[in-house]
Amino acid sequence: MVCDGVTEMEFVDIAYTAAGSDQLRQLDLYLPSDAVPAEPRPLLVFVHGGAWRSEDKRDYRNLARNLAAATRLPVAVPNFRLTPQDPSDDDHFRHPAHAEDALNALRFLTTWPGPPGVGVLYDPHCLYLIGHSCSTHMLSSIFLDSSSISPSLTPPPHLLQAVKAIIMSEGIYDLDLLLSSFPAYHAWFIRPTFGQHDSYTAYSTTKLPLLGTHIQWLIIHSKGDTLVDILQSEAMYQHLCSLYGDHAVTQVHRNTDHLDGEHNDILQGLDYVDIIKDFIAKLNTN
Repeated sequence: MVCDGVTEMEFVDIAYTAAGSDQLRQLDLYLPSDAVPAEPRPLLVFVHGGAWRSEDKRDYRNLARNLAAATRLPVAVPNFRLTPQDPSDDDHFRHPAHAEDALNALRFLTTWPGPPGVGVLYDPHCLYLIGHSCSTHMLSSIFLDSSSISPSLTPPPHLLQAVKAIIMSEGIYDLDLLLSSFPAYHAWFIRPTFGQHDSYTAYSTTKLPLLGTHIQWLIIHSKGDTLVDILQSEAMYQHLCSLYGDHAVTQVHRNTDHLDGEHNDILQGLDYVDIIKDFIAKLNTN
């Protein structure tokens, strides 16, 4: 446990599987300064990006602290196992294994009794999820119906009901569309993550049906992102709108004109945090 002036308590390196010593299957939890309110609060969970092959929960300590301070909600940041930088036939780690780790972390968070001597620190029945870059593909693979291609990603009913909103920024959803804009990504991270295929349509989350109609979605994209173009976010936004039909006006939201920073740079500033804070505030008043 760590204490500082921004967040009252930080619990780090919490194992979310039986492999307790595996740092890539651990998570950190950040609490706002009024850490133990009278009523348990929703939990905000940020799942990092990194092209399925890089980055770590520790890279997002400042973001988590800023989110906790702005929203007054606990914030969890899980790690997940990564595809090797130079994979081989004997050493590779492919989809859906990264998303399986994220799903296991979420399962853990809905059943964890809290740190010994402290107890439950949030409402396990109310989760708001944030995905960035590749983790938007992971979250949409879990909370849309990918059972025909990745049945291991089907969430248990209690978790599906606990997730009230999913926020996705600078997302990757349609791999073929991504490769049409950025062909070099095939060798860099698509083939190592998904294997060699002539088409990756089967892995496109813009083709998946709904699992639960209660979830609200927010699609965020920066005008200054040169690593993932807005075609990805537009494709997912249109897909979700088509899935929700007449209910899309209340269930599907987007913010594509407020941010102008680069792909990961937006996570360093407070504008991104404010967008999330304002969205959550509206959720809590509905």
